[in-house]
This record gives sequence, C-alpha cells and structure tokens, in this order.
Amino acid sequence: MSSKTEKSTDGKTRCFGGKPGQTLYADYHDTEWGIPLHDDKRLFEMLILEGAQAGLNWETILKKRTGYRKAFHHFNPKKVAAMSDDELEALRENPNIIRNRLKIYAARKNAQIFLDICKEFGSFDAYVWSFVNGKPIINHWKTAEAVPTATPESEALSKDLKKRGMTFVGPTIMYAFMQATGMVNDHLTTCWRYGKK
Repeated sequence: MSSKTEKSTDGKTRCFGGKPGQTLYADYHDTEWGIPLHDDKRLFEMLILEGAQAGLNWETILKKRTGYRKAFHHFNPKKVAAMSDDELEALRENPNIIRNRLKIYAARKNAQIFLDICKEFGSFDAYVWSFVNGKPIINHWKTAEAVPTATPESEALSKDLKKRGMTFVGPTIMYAFMQATGMVNDHLTTCWRYGKK
C-alpha cells in the first residue's frame, strides 16, 4: 500500500491500484479487499495466495491468480490435499505460479490442515472468524503508515495455525489475509470504499 490514497483516471481515490495500468489491482481493491468473505473455498484460496505472496508484491500474485487456480484445482481443498509429490514437483516448472518449492508443498500441507479444521469447527469460516468475534474490525486510518502489519488478532490466528502445522501463516501474512477477507476493514478514510459495506 502506498503512503497515501491514489486518485485514478476514473476519478476514484483508492488505497492502492490507482496508478495507470493497474486495472487488475484497482478491481481487486474495489470488489474484494476489506469485504467480509465467508465462503470456505474462497477463504482457502486467499490463504494459499497470501502464503505465496510472502516476500513479494500482491499485484504480482493477482496477475498469477488464474495460473494458481489451474495449478491448484481451482482451490478445491480436498483435491489440493490429495496432490502427489510428482504433481507438486511438476508445478516447480510452471511459470504461471510462484515456483518456490516450500510454498508449493505448503499448499498441500495447509489444505490437509484446513480440512481438519473444517471437521473440528464445521467450517473454516466458523474457525477463522472466531478470532474477530464473528464480525469485522472496522478501522479509521488516515494514512497507510498508520496501518499495522500485524495485530494481537493476527498473532493469535498465526500462533494457532502454526500449532496445527500450517506454514507461511506468520502474523504479517495472516493480517494481510484478514484484510483481504474483510475480517479487518483497513480502507483509509480518504478512500472511496471507506464506510461502504
């Protein structure tokens, strides 16, 4: 996120995605980021994508999202959990995803744990939203510098997921996940999306 909101050619002021050529980024900002998400399959997708993003730019991941959907069975957690070593190794040659071996193998392991959580709690949605007491945390940040990279809630979620055996779920990654899935709404007060549901 930039230090201030960006005014784009369509006249809308955004937290990010306002620069020329950032149509995909702007669309993600306008239609997904900060909007409460409760569908398990989409929550799984964001979990895997946020883990893949570690150390990289989110816009890079968005550009590879279609490739990820194809590579990981459209984020069907049961199919990802059952992927063979041969399938995962083949993905290391796939230019349409991030070809980091640890991240690729983490998708399978995290899918297996995701399914265990679903069995225990009835859904991943019920589990993950319990970390914010079932309702979004609405913030009122004036600048991007004020937005934290981790919070007690993301620390708690990270700690619990790590205890269960997930990887690429550090506190900063989980805070980005919480922002992406609307568990936290961090649209800046100057953004056109601020205050909208």
